[in-house]
Amino acid sequence: FEAETKSRGEELGALAGAKKAIVDATGGGAALDQVSFVQLRAQSKVSASNFQVVRIIRGLARTHNSADLSLLASRVAAKMHAGGPFDKVKAMISDMIGKLEDAAGADAQKKVYCDKQIAETTEKKEENTDALEAITTNIDSATAKSAQLKEQLSVLQTEVSELINSQAGMDKLRQEEKTTYEATKAELEQGLDGVKMALKILSDYYGGGSGSASGAAGGVIGLIEVVESDLSKSLAEITSEEESSAANYEETTNENSVDKATKEKDIEFKTKEAKELDKTASELKTDQSSVQEELDAVTEYFTRITGDCSGKVESYEETARRRTAEIEGLKQALETLDSEPSLIQSRSSHRRARSALRGHPHRAALLAAVA
Repeated sequence: FEAETKSRGEELGALAGAKKAIVDATGGGAALDQVSFVQLRAQSKVSASNFQVVRIIRGLARTHNSADLSLLASRVAAKMHAGGPFDKVKAMISDMIGKLEDAAGADAQKKVYCDKQIAETTEKKEENTDALEAITTNIDSATAKSAQLKEQLSVLQTEVSELINSQAGMDKLRQEEKTTYEATKAELEQGLDGVKMALKILSDYYGGGSGSASGAAGGVIGLIEVVESDLSKSLAEITSEEESSAANYEETTNENSVDKATKEKDIEFKTKEAKELDKTASELKTDQSSVQEELDAVTEYFTRITGDCSGKVESYEETARRRTAEIEGLKQALETLDSEPSLIQSRSSHRRARSALRGHPHRAALLAAVA
């Protein structure tokens, strides 16, 4: 800007020198003097207007670090230095405003698109995450219940096996006890029958004998009767023991049978339930894999869309504010151009100068000098 100001000052100095040379050559003249001052004032106004416009655009370029605005400032400055029509400068600025407004519109549309995509993707991501957590919880629950049932099944199967083994031992012992009882009973009954037979024989023989014979027979018979009593008692005892043992065996066997049946039914139900839980867990794992794949895809898209929409150094709000400031600044530059008479005044001054110099003897030369 300082360089341009210096250049303009030098230009005005040169014009003043030209004016002096013309005055010296023509001997002065109010008309020429009028022309010169009108021209200088017009050019001065044009120059100030030019500098103001270029300064505004360059200030915008620096403030917003915009290469496009910097290039526009250079083009406008070049066009003004070349003395081109202001309409072209205005068109250049208007085109840039249009470009910035289009970009702002595109940014707004992208903001709407990004907000919609991010919101929908976030919702879908949350839905899949919740679904995955629910499925995982159900899998863990089914797996834990199945494991618990399998532990219970292991205990039940062990208990049933112990019952079977215990019953087998009881069966064997009962059979041995029964065999022993039957053999002992047969021996006792056989002995008892022999003793009874002996008592009958002796009673029949000694029943009609002498007193001394009867006395001797009484001792023998009494001894045999004691043996008979012992045999009868032993037979009764082993019979009672057998009946008691058989009753206990039957009771325990029935209890074992009921317990075994209950445990086997429990095993059946728990086995079925564990299989259903395993099947459910397997199906849930398939669902889990499917939801996980969908979640991975949604997460990948979410990362990509957030990167596209939010990964820039400048946010949408910052971009919108910057574009608004750039557009307003360029509109200010246009207003600056519209508020100055600029070239119109300069051209009007030229026309008035030509009218004043019509009668001057060096009219042609002077007109050429101030043109």
